[in-house]
Amino acid sequence: MIDFQPITPAHREEYSAYLSQAAHRGCGFSFANQYMWGHQRAAVVGAHLVMFSHFSGHTMYPFPAGEGDVKPVLDAILADARERGIPCRISGVTARERELLEGYYPGAFRYHCDRDNYDYVYDINDLADLKGKKFQPKRNHVNRFLTDHPDAYILPLDEVTMADCMAFTDRWFRLRQEEDPESDYYIEQRALSRAYENYRALELEGLVLYADGRLVAMTIGSFLSEEMVDVHFEKADPDYATAYAVINRAFARYIRETYPRVKYLDREEDMGSPGLRKAKLSYQPHHLVEKCWAHYAGEEFV
Repeated sequence: MIDFQPITPAHREEYSAYLSQAAHRGCGFSFANQYMWGHQRAAVVGAHLVMFSHFSGHTMYPFPAGEGDVKPVLDAILADARERGIPCRISGVTARERELLEGYYPGAFRYHCDRDNYDYVYDINDLADLKGKKFQPKRNHVNRFLTDHPDAYILPLDEVTMADCMAFTDRWFRLRQEEDPESDYYIEQRALSRAYENYRALELEGLVLYADGRLVAMTIGSFLSEEMVDVHFEKADPDYATAYAVINRAFARYIRETYPRVKYLDREEDMGSPGLRKAKLSYQPHHLVEKCWAHYAGEEFV
């Protein structure tokens, strides 16, 4: 079996070197996400990082991240699943990876592409500037908020503002869970708690928005690659709905000014929520990252 070990913040620098080469596969290949969500383990096999992921009741192997010949690494994953007696499910499979799998194992995998888990990737200049007719509604939201709340201001999420932000998100999740007791918001809340606890170690970037003397919105992201930042969390007080547009634009401007090399923001999936899908599409994504699952259908698991 592959000797998988738990992922810890101490692995960030080592593992990010591999994961950044897989940024085209989406937010699942963010080191921060690998640490914050679910129960992940990892091992270096040859020149690739191999992950063993447990999330929402599913066990999977994200497609290996690295350079060079990936066939021996995929062989090792298939052998590992066989030795554990579990189905081999490979996640994070784009059209490029599907072509590789079909070339190596013709007809051995079955594929399922999940639109609910496609990433929305945006040109950072679009979100920072909101230029043109297509962004007029977003500019209206920003202007309305700033007109209604002339005292509003933005601060970095840091040691000074962390307590306010934690109290704000605790309230946000409590309200959501009261509205829908059967929801799984606790999973996201646990991930966010890990982000707060390891904010510096994970090299996260965040902003908070204040209005009327209190914190009304927050956002947190981290690097997926040299040219792309992943937006992990974004929350706004339901009484300040237009605050989403304000914090979104502010974060894009902050990243562009602080890291001029960044060209894109990955704002992750819509998880099949009609409202969230409508909101993400309204920001005119540069492209979607189409992600599929590959299920091994060899004779061992038929």
